[in-house]
Amino acid sequence: MTNVPDFEALVRFLVTPFLETPDALRLDFEPLSDGQRLWIRVAFDGEDKGRVFGRGGRNIQAIRKVLKATGALHNCSVHFDVYGESSQDAGDGHDRPRSRGGRGGGRPRRGGGRPSPNRGPRRHQGHDA
Repeated sequence: MTNVPDFEALVRFLVTPFLETPDALRLDFEPLSDGQRLWIRVAFDGEDKGRVFGRGGRNIQAIRKVLKATGALHNCSVHFDVYGESSQDAGDGHDRPRSRGGRGGGRPRRGGGRPSPNRGPRRHQGHDA
């Protein structure tokens, strides 16, 4: 890769704000296939894992997107892994909330499911004989 961005500084910039102990951050860079691919691995204290990954993996996914976009600008494929990460930690989309059963269709009920305050009880309109 020519004119390579400083991925170490970028990773430190993106990850360090989430760490309680920034000195515990460890980085490993492995260039593959003539510099067209870069594998970045990070490790940090287990207590920081929740903050780095964020709710539903949002933080780690944002970090990955920034690194991939930076690599794409320089014709390089960037892969970012966290040591000890499982697929559920990564927020890979398999843990999306599901609908709460019941009706389906996704449309709200007419009237919001609440009785109208202006309407009295309904009376049967039968025939009198």
